[in-house]
Amino acid sequence: MQLEHKTKQVVSNAVFAKRMLKYLGFSMGLVLFSVAIGMLGYHHFGGLEWLDSFHMACMILTGMGPVSDMTTEAAKWFSSFYALYSGVAFLSITAVFFAPVIHRILHILHVEDDL
Repeated sequence: MQLEHKTKQVVSNAVFAKRMLKYLGFSMGLVLFSVAIGMLGYHHFGGLEWLDSFHMACMILTGMGPVSDMTTEAAKWFSSFYALYSGVAFLSITAVFFAPVIHRILHILHVEDDL
């Protein structure tokens, strides 16, 4: 997903809206992938029902914290590693989503690369 160089004109609002939809789609794909990993892990290792697994994965992924106790060692291991993954994933997904907005603002302000 190539963005225009600082020497080029700022793209139109229509092109920018299409770009935002692309980045939104990619971000949502990453969210769905991350929630699916959490759901499968909490269902398999934690013995939670699918809805409870979804709830737990969403809460961990967004940084809200656990809602169910993990009682087995395997569940605790999975929950720990999923929480570490979720912290990085959430920040990365947020960065991907906002990249076009930040680029557009910097492009409009003509911020130099070597500052």
